Amino acid sequence: MKTKRWQGSKYLPSVFWLGPISLIIGVSAGVVAGTWVPIPLMFLIGGGILIAGWLWWQTSATTGFWGRRSTQAGTNALLSTLAVLVILGLINFLAVRYSARFDLTETQFHSLSPQSQEVVRALEQPVKVWVFTRPPNAQDQALLQNYRRNNPRQFQFEFVDPQQDPALARRFQVTAPGDVYLEMGDRKQFVQNLQNERLSESRLTNSLLRTTEFPEDYVYFLQGQGQRSLDQFSQAVTRLGDENFSSEPLNIAQRIAAGQPPIPENATVIVLAGAQRALFPQEVDALKAFLDRGGGLLVMADPNTDPGLDRLLEEWGVTLDPRLVIDATGGAVGLDASGGIVGFGPTAPLVTDYGTHPITANFRGGNSFFPSARPLRLTPKPNVEQTELLLTNAQSWAESDLSQRQVEFNPGPDTRGPLILGAALSRPATQAAKREPTPPATPSPSPSPSPGTPEAKADDAKTQPQARLVVIGNSGFATDGFFNQQLNGDVFLNSVNWLSNREGAVLSIRPRETTDRRLILTPARSRWVTLLALVILPIVGLAAAIGVWWRRR
Repeated sequence: MKTKRWQGSKYLPSVFWLGPISLIIGVSAGVVAGTWVPIPLMFLIGGGILIAGWLWWQTSATTGFWGRRSTQAGTNALLSTLAVLVILGLINFLAVRYSARFDLTETQFHSLSPQSQEVVRALEQPVKVWVFTRPPNAQDQALLQNYRRNNPRQFQFEFVDPQQDPALARRFQVTAPGDVYLEMGDRKQFVQNLQNERLSESRLTNSLLRTTEFPEDYVYFLQGQGQRSLDQFSQAVTRLGDENFSSEPLNIAQRIAAGQPPIPENATVIVLAGAQRALFPQEVDALKAFLDRGGGLLVMADPNTDPGLDRLLEEWGVTLDPRLVIDATGGAVGLDASGGIVGFGPTAPLVTDYGTHPITANFRGGNSFFPSARPLRLTPKPNVEQTELLLTNAQSWAESDLSQRQVEFNPGPDTRGPLILGAALSRPATQAAKREPTPPATPSPSPSPSPGTPEAKADDAKTQPQARLVVIGNSGFATDGFFNQQLNGDVFLNSVNWLSNREGAVLSIRPRETTDRRLILTPARSRWVTLLALVILPIVGLAAAIGVWWRRR
């Protein structure tokens, strides 16, 4: 006797399809939400119950269901599909877990240099790069991803909109959109600004190297003769801290009276900013000894002052001119007049001409100005390398008569510009260097040149400790209120970096250049290529197809 089948069985296929759909919804919801309870789990359990119920119904209500050929074929297809999905899932898991990239470009354009790879792989502490800009540039993002790919556990980066997260921008003291900072623990270091250029692999790698490998450098600001205090350089001190410099005051006379060494052993750079009275002879001798053992000294001398450094500066061929620099570019001729190009009258000369030197290498005709400045004179000296850093324009002159409020150029006592406002000088140190930066490791060291060859002499000149001196005829350009205007802050920071001899520990990473592989054709050859591709080859192919069809016919 045959049992009558339930009339609703014809709707079971539709119920069966609700099971897989429910499973797909549950998996998708779990992946998107990042959690599997409660809604994704409900869909997964419901889908499993529906599929199990359908299988039970087919087994109990249909005789020989598992023995059917269609059931076996469907089961094999289902198992094969699941096996393919599992294999693809494992392949994707292994690809994410153990990623590998192959840069097939001739110059390895999309890869980091070997030096950068070694530096980032050697990171032992977490490092994060903060880029304060929106939206992120694809080129900068690709470069940072290359860094993270070499050490995903220790290197991270994040793009931040400073307007959307002002608290974070204040924590890093962001001064302009595009600032890039590197953070490791409690240490923060400014890398560069992206307003005029893209993120540099060389700067980022060297920032990593300085943060992880080299100790903090100390910059001492001299006190005791009416110099400007550190409070007047708060913005400069903050930026020095971002570049791993610690700033401290220093009174040499007080240390001598206390029986201490005149200059601390950890001093890297000494800044003499706007001394109103002459230094004691013992202080000058201490500065000379500091230079002789490879130190760096930054002298910023204002007009109408005598810092008492004539004996020291004479050895370097530098003379401080007592006259005041007048810049009549804006048309103002009164000493108390406002306006002019920079808004501070003719006593604030504008500088757009810079010497060829590491301090001014990236200025490219930018603007800097120096309120109330005095010129310098340079005299060649043996073994002293002199470079003019800051030059005024042709409309400026050195004014000798300041008794009148209205000034004009007098050919006799006055000197027409361009005038030197700043100079960088270096010479070999005569005593042992105070520090020798550890050179960064390279993947494959090159063989040393033979002694006596030009290459060996050049290497010796680079590795020999140098005494370095920067003299600028103004101290107000780096104070608060002027530091962040135009290139004033860059003049000061670059001077301190150069005086610290840091470039001996800097990796030289050349930018990658793509090889031009374009094929340049003459007009006649270009026409032949077009004719061959669009006319001749299609006709030949059509003729061959017609011939084959005709033969088979």
